[in-house]
Amino acid sequence: MEREREEIVNEARHRGPNLGAVSVVYTALFLASLVATAIMTNGGHIPSPFIAPDLVQAFFVRNGDAVRIGAFLQFGAAVPLGIFTATVVSRLQFLGMNVAGVFITLLGGFAASLFAAISAVLQWVLAQPGVASQVETTRVLHLLTFATGGVGFVVAFGLFLAGVSVIAWFTRFLPRWLVWVGLVIAAIAELSSLSLVFTPVTYLLPVARFVGLIWIIATGFLLPRSRAEAQKNRLRYVAA
Repeated sequence: MEREREEIVNEARHRGPNLGAVSVVYTALFLASLVATAIMTNGGHIPSPFIAPDLVQAFFVRNGDAVRIGAFLQFGAAVPLGIFTATVVSRLQFLGMNVAGVFITLLGGFAASLFAAISAVLQWVLAQPGVASQVETTRVLHLLTFATGGVGFVVAFGLFLAGVSVIAWFTRFLPRWLVWVGLVIAAIAELSSLSLVFTPVTYLLPVARFVGLIWIIATGFLLPRSRAEAQKNRLRYVAA
């Protein structure tokens, strides 16, 4: 009887949103924001905050509609990222994980979702008629957009990746290659915080963000949904 009960517990599947589907929705919305902006600006994109302020102002004055649509899609992407985080944390706890890495994952994922939403709202403000008419106002809002959606998001996202990857390293819930990718991206993400002091380091931000999209989709589909599946993964990945 005890053995049958244990088998039932091990075979029970975690109830929650499909992580693979949520990760695809998040990725699609984020990439759609970039594509929409590029199409509506004839191949342009949100400018770097480190170029001439008058050029930045000119971009926002001319492309208010494109910035507004991009902001809407990025705000939408922040929602599935938060759902993904909550589901990952819930699943790790369901699989018996009661370690600090679970709460680091929660902190990083929710902070990344919040920073992404704030950055999108700031972009929406910049897109409103008359807001970008003054260089000083545009400069401040643009820097805040970069700080939240760039450094703020990526560093928090790195904590999320690190939390999941460290747990997966010891439990072998995920393939070794995916764990290594997660740890490397997490390290790059944390190093990108130096861009607040050294401008050239900003090139690390898109690396962590875009490679992170691959990691989040792979993790969404490969993270086990039951203890029995987790045990099979351990045996498979140890052998590998």
